Amino acid sequence: MPTIRDVAKLANVGIATVSRVLNNNPSVSDETRKAVLAAIEALDYTPNPIARQLSTGRTLTVGVILPYLTMPSYVERLRGVQHALAETEYNMILFSVGSPSERDSYFKDLPRNNLVDGILIISLPPNDNQAERFARAEIPTVLIDAYHSQLCCILTDDVKGGKLATQHLISLGHRKISFLSDFLETPFRPSARYRYQGYRKALEENGIPFNPAYHISGERGRENAKKMANHLLNLDDPPSAIFAGNDIQAIGVLDAARESGVKVPDDLSVVGFDGIRDAEYTNLTTIDQHLYQSGVDGVNILIDALDIRPETPLEKRLSLNLIARGTTQTFSQKT
Repeated sequence: MPTIRDVAKLANVGIATVSRVLNNNPSVSDETRKAVLAAIEALDYTPNPIARQLSTGRTLTVGVILPYLTMPSYVERLRGVQHALAETEYNMILFSVGSPSERDSYFKDLPRNNLVDGILIISLPPNDNQAERFARAEIPTVLIDAYHSQLCCILTDDVKGGKLATQHLISLGHRKISFLSDFLETPFRPSARYRYQGYRKALEENGIPFNPAYHISGERGRENAKKMANHLLNLDDPPSAIFAGNDIQAIGVLDAARESGVKVPDDLSVVGFDGIRDAEYTNLTTIDQHLYQSGVDGVNILIDALDIRPETPLEKRLSLNLIARGTTQTFSQKT
């Protein structure tokens, strides 16, 4: 196997120069850089990862902390993370959180154990003490789908998204609109709570009284959403439209409607939230929050921060788009 010495000899430079080229050091002239890269290609040289880590003083690893690893929305964010990291020399270690105590343990230990060079935290907003610990650490940290003023973050405006989904149904003539979601108070990302706030704002701004019977929340998952939807559809005065807090729950609503003989969208309009691929397969109207792009953007900010720590935390807000498909249509009151 060719070594770094072989590359240096063929390029007629020193070993240190080859190392600087591998590390993208700007002090190397363009002519010398081209010669070294040509030698690397000619010899089919692959740097020894252990030696590379020793030379840079880095682990060349990024840690990703997130909950609900099996949820499609998180898988989609991870696809973006993985794609962006593939363009770099960094690998990824996943830390899946199943409880608040597990989250707190990772938040406490990971910044100080030299296991990773940078950290991405998805949908797990740190408290003030935890954010201070990350900010003081030598390990850059970026939040995705979470916010703290001391850390870089990639954000989606869930209140705006909830309002956008509800306004779409109102514009189609619906007045009996239900909101179905996860529990509003959770130890993890409170997106359902914010989407609910957007739902309430849209109702209020359009002069539609809030009906408590049309709000239902429960455990995550398609099957639980199906049960909640069955409850709503069996009310004495059922809703004409259901806004589900995420796409998987919206698909559970579609399951319930199909089994109950309720036609979508003739008898019931349904809107989801996230923009996962299953939403397209089921022809579901949804709010696309660009999950994949959030992962890509998080990695890009983190990689930049590994080289040049920003003086102030960066904040990027992703756009939201309503994708109208076959599960919503203009409401016509039946006589």
